[in-house]
Amino acid sequence: MKQNIVNNQSPPKIVIVGGGAGGLELATKLGATLGEQGKASILLVDRSPTHIWKPLLHEVAAGTLNAFHDEENYFCHAARNHYTFQLGALSKLNRSEKTITIAPVYSKENEIIVDERTITYDRLVIAVGSTSNDFGTAGASEHCIYLDSRDKADVFHRKFLNFYIAAHSSSQPSAQSQQPSTQTDVEQTDVEQTDVKQAQQISISIIGGGATGVELAAELHFAAQQYVRLGLKELDAKNVSISLIEAGPRILPILPEKIARRASEELAKLGVKVYVGDKVVSINKTSIETASGKTIPAQLKVWCAGIKAPEFLKQLDGLETNRINQLVVNQTLQTSLDDTIFSMGDCAQCARGEGYVPPRAQAAHQQAQLLAKNLVRSLHNKPLKTFQYKDHGSLVSLSREDSVGVLMGRLMGNVNIHGLLAKWIYLSLYRSHQLAIHGWYKTLILIISDALGRSTGQRTKLH
Repeated sequence: MKQNIVNNQSPPKIVIVGGGAGGLELATKLGATLGEQGKASILLVDRSPTHIWKPLLHEVAAGTLNAFHDEENYFCHAARNHYTFQLGALSKLNRSEKTITIAPVYSKENEIIVDERTITYDRLVIAVGSTSNDFGTAGASEHCIYLDSRDKADVFHRKFLNFYIAAHSSSQPSAQSQQPSTQTDVEQTDVEQTDVKQAQQISISIIGGGATGVELAAELHFAAQQYVRLGLKELDAKNVSISLIEAGPRILPILPEKIARRASEELAKLGVKVYVGDKVVSINKTSIETASGKTIPAQLKVWCAGIKAPEFLKQLDGLETNRINQLVVNQTLQTSLDDTIFSMGDCAQCARGEGYVPPRAQAAHQQAQLLAKNLVRSLHNKPLKTFQYKDHGSLVSLSREDSVGVLMGRLMGNVNIHGLLAKWIYLSLYRSHQLAIHGWYKTLILIISDALGRSTGQRTKLH
């Protein structure tokens, strides 16, 4: 059955599709400025019931961050911040009638929880983020985990943890294997010892030497040490083989070569094998083949080598998209063919000089700030402000104590930083996001909670 939600109220209706970093920040700000005063109805739509900051996914995958602690429930957040929330995925757009269709929501048993709905809007913001782009590489979709969502990060974590559980269980000898009395028993013991040896080794390949791939490699090394410290000693950290494969001439192309070189050196100290200038051409169940002819063993494979916007954007009632499915927007963040529809973040192509605004969290944050103003101006038929992206630099986390990167500012110019200072600044980026969606009081509580969690070791996830 199809529900129709008709907007007969006098306050205009702003619908935001996508509750990522930018979308949730925008809903929070509009709720505080328009929703609380009844000047507009703010609705956020997302396919997931909870939000987690996407740059944290490598920690979720490694199990060094408990996502249940850092996720935010949209229903609860909406109730506190003067907007409403609808669970579901955008499936259709009707620009002439100003409606969107939200697909049905199903249970794990494939039963319909919520029927398909049609929702009207006065202004629509599409902020659905991005997905992994495997460029059609043979075997990638069958054998790789794409680290682009909380669910997929959880899948990787379970697979990674299963190696430790298997090794731990296999190390417990049975009564028969302790005292072999016959030739058959001796042969069985040899088989069990072989299985233990196999369980005590794991090979992981990460395809893509950008920030996500580098951070995941470093975090997996840290996780291997943590698991041993917490009792899973049978799979030693030195037997966790981690490979990072980059098709370009070096890792971290967004950073200066000097900083990228330091990151490579730090990864080498951690035992991570870095392959550069070698494109992955095919992937199978147990290994990866590269253009140079290398065969790299890999029991677990993660794809972090590129992004694209979701495929369904190409079918949104004729809106203009580019080759990677991004919606084309102008400098006011309005879509090129419809002034009442805006787009932001990874799913939007916004021109910047001779290129385009990069798909980064800081860009989504800045666009949310501008849209909070432009949506109000649009509703009052006032001229809209144009988006000017300000690159504040990039930071990459290499371990619990170290980060590398470059900060960009007017007073000091470009400053290369590393070590503990870089790590503190890196962590402050997440605190800025928390501040935008929670305010000072709750952010302070979360900082205290995180500190207590680290002191007790309870944040490492072993289930």
